[in-house]
Formats: sequence, structure tokens, C-alpha cells
Amino acid sequence: MSPQSVVHGRVLLGLGGNSSGPWGTPEATLRRAIEALGNRGVRVVAVSPCYRTAALGPSGQPPYVNAVALVETALPAPALLRLLKQIEVQAGRRGGKPWGSRTLDLDLLDYKGLVVNWSKLTSSAPPKPGARPLSLPHPQIAARAFVLRPLLDVAPGWRHPVTKESARDLWRNVSKGGQGRVLQRIA
Repeated sequence: MSPQSVVHGRVLLGLGGNSSGPWGTPEATLRRAIEALGNRGVRVVAVSPCYRTAALGPSGQPPYVNAVALVETALPAPALLRLLKQIEVQAGRRGGKPWGSRTLDLDLLDYKGLVVNWSKLTSSAPPKPGARPLSLPHPQIAARAFVLRPLLDVAPGWRHPVTKESARDLWRNVSKGGQGRVLQRIA
């Protein structure tokens, strides 16, 4: 089976956090988030190791802990996104500044290769507050080292649904200067 066929029809989720909350440390919170997904009918196929990564946004933040999960679900993309936001709240996430500290951040990176409301964003500015429409694949996936490194662990054959670039090529492009520099593998 080719690496691409392993990803086809599946969903990639980004997980991150850099502050402790009701579920414990960022590492513990990521583990609990994976459990919460499994308890809500999302089949977790693979989870990358955790990586400590440089925080984006306001200076003085502690580093993030990031991972990527490969999952299967019958939920449509908007329903899955709502579930991710519910899990974030359960883990203690509250509103705040874009790119600020948080207990848990769950991103829908790729939903079965679907392309929705997508535009290649080149801005490094934080997103504007308020509800944004669901965009698939995640519009900034290609610029984020903290996403691409763990993505390679669970879906090395993944290709960007719009640009068709491989995960390896994208990683090579951002590994030295992309958003959220990878500091070390921690688990």
C-alpha cells in the first residue's frame, strides 16, 4: 500500500498547546484530547510524537507542544470542527488574543482531500478575531513547521490537495525558517 493511499479518505488534525489547564500539562492535554476524540466516535489511526516548538505571536510565551493525528470519521467537516472546538473548551481553552497562550488548539488540517473556501494565504499576520468560514485544507499548513514535522510521522506520503506539493517538499521549504520552528522531539 502506498503512503498516499494510507491518507486518502482520512482526516489530519493538528494538536497544540503551551499552557497547563484542567487536563494538566500541554503533553497531558494532547493525550486527553486524543482520548476525547476516540470517545466521540472519531477513530484515531495514528498520532505523531510530540514536538516542542517555538511559539508564534506575542513574545514571552512558553514553547508549544505540537502533534498531528490521522483519524477516520463519518462526521462531515463542519460537525467535526464543532467537535474540536467543544473539546478545546473542555480542556480549558478560553477566548483570547490570536496566537496567544492556550491550553489546547485543535486544527482541522485536511479533511479527506476536500477543498473548501481555500486561498493560499501568505500573510504572517495573526487571524482576525471572530468566526471564520471553514477553509480546507488549512490555509497556512504549508508555512508551519510545527505542523509539517509531525505530519511527516503519520502521513509521509501526504500531498497538499491544492498545490499538490508533497509533505516532504513543504517541510524542506519551512524547516529552517517557517512559522513555529521545531525545537525538539519530546515524546
